[in-house]
Formats: sequence, C-alpha cells, structure tokens
Amino acid sequence: MRGLKTILPALVFSMMLFHGCSQKRQEKTLRLAHGLDEQHSVHLAMVALGERLSELSQGRLNVKIYPNRQLGSERELLELVQIGSIDITKVSGSVMENFAPQYKVLSVPYLFRSREHTFRVLDGAIGQQLLNSGRDNWLQGLGFYDSGSRSFYTKDKPVMQPADLEGLKIRTQRSPSAMAMVRALGGSATPIPFGELYTALQAGVVDGAENNPPSFFLTKHYEICKYYAIDEHTTIPDILLMSTHTFDRLNEQEKEWLKQAVRESVTLQRQLWHDSEQEALAAVKEAGVTVVYPEKPAFFNKLENLIGTFRADPVITDLITQIEQVK
Repeated sequence: MRGLKTILPALVFSMMLFHGCSQKRQEKTLRLAHGLDEQHSVHLAMVALGERLSELSQGRLNVKIYPNRQLGSERELLELVQIGSIDITKVSGSVMENFAPQYKVLSVPYLFRSREHTFRVLDGAIGQQLLNSGRDNWLQGLGFYDSGSRSFYTKDKPVMQPADLEGLKIRTQRSPSAMAMVRALGGSATPIPFGELYTALQAGVVDGAENNPPSFFLTKHYEICKYYAIDEHTTIPDILLMSTHTFDRLNEQEKEWLKQAVRESVTLQRQLWHDSEQEALAAVKEAGVTVVYPEKPAFFNKLENLIGTFRADPVITDLITQIEQVK
C-alpha cells in the first residue's frame, strides 16, 4: 500500500504532464503575410481576425502576421501560399485571374451598380463560387475585403476624359484585363510591382497609375502625382486566400472557427475602409492634390468594345448575367 501511495502521485503528475504536452501539440499557428502598411484597414482587420480566432479556439488556433512585404511581394506571397510555405495572404482580385479564370469577371469595368450591390454579390453564392474556383491551383478563398474603386492619378494633368490618357504611360497590375482596359482608354499600360511604383513615378518611368484613395495616400504617391480623377472604372475587391495544403488539414471545428473569424474581420474591414477613404481624400486635398470627378459615361462608352470581349467568354458572360440579376 505504501508503494502504491508513492507511485500514484508520480503517475498523476506524469498524466498531467502528458496531457499538457498533448494540448500544446494541438495548438496551431497560421502564418499570414501581406504587403500592406500596418495602418491599412486590411492589416487592422487581419489583426482582429487573429485575436478573434484565438478567442474562439481558446488558443488552439492562432495567427502570426508578417506585414509590409517582409516575406515578399504580392506575387511572391501568392506563390508561397501555393506551396504551403505560408498559410494565408491577401491579393487583389485582378491578380487572381491568372490562377482562376472566373475571377476575371471582377475586372469588368463598371460591373457593379453600387457598393451595396457589390457586397450582395460577393457575400452570396456568386462570391462563394469565386472563392472556391482557385482550389485547382492550391488557393482557397476565405473572404472579400473592400478595396473600393480604382481611379486614375497623374503627374502633370488631370484625366477629365479618355483622350487625356493618350500618350501617357500608366502603371497597371500584372493583369491582362487591367492592361487591356488602359489600352482601350488610350493609355500605354505599364505593369510595375506596386512596391516599386513610387520610384518609377519619381523617375518618370510612368506618368501615372490607377488605384483607390487609401492606397494613393498611404504610399505617398500624392507627393508626385498632383491630379486624382475619380472615374471609378473598376471595383475589384481584395481576396483573403489560404493554402489548400493548410485548409484541408484543419478539422471541421477549426474550419468553423476560421470562417467565423473571417466573417467578423470582413465586416470590420469594410467599415474601416469606408472611413479610410474619406480620410485619404481629405488628406491628399490638403497636401495640394487636385481631385476631379469626370463624367463616367465617356469612360464607359470608350470601354464598350472591351466589355464585349469579356462577354465572348461563355463562363464570364454567365457570371455577368448572374451579377446583373442580383437585386
């Protein structure tokens, strides 16, 4: 009996130690990398996502964030996600058309009627179809962050009509649709990595670019480009992507925690985005940028032939029709 009394405490301690180690082994940390500034609404939403995921899972599922291109450019991060070297990243929807053709529909100019219409599409069945369409390339979409609408900013003159783009070198993303759009409007499309754009503008490699107000402001491109034309030619969301190598290893409970944390972060980001747009426009105006609002029909009419080429693809035509039918 005395021997049993001696053994029992040691046995209980060993069991507790094993249980603790077992619990520790169950903890998972997801590596999330992106190229944005830590003030950006997307980064702030990602921080909230990580906090909420840790809370929901009671510390069993966590997120470590690497911002500011610490681990590479957007394209490099996308490739790292594909091979599972990192777990999650954020990319523009226009970049995704190179990996999943259905995403091309997001680059159709003047596709959405309003911001509310955009969210109804993205948060519904069409959006889920797009998020799942990259799985053949090891990319599982998790959700859509708001990235506003893209407009032109230039160094030497405002873009009041498509003719004002003629002869100008305009930076675009490495997206066939984005480059085709600039060419259709009369500009010379010049794909340059976003992180190199400030220097390219400064050196005269390009005469302007196109992006949303927070990106224009946070990158300080307004220090060089003194004209911003709010023509809102495309409304392309940011996409939170996860490696299928990681996603498929999560159990059903972990997937539910992740989906809930993503949904809440999307709601937060969209509100932060709305606020940041207003703040960015006010800030660049104060910095001496001339903000103009050209007539959109002139741009739409110039792009009709390009929109027709999108409709030549039966898959994209079907998606456009579905989007137009969303009330």
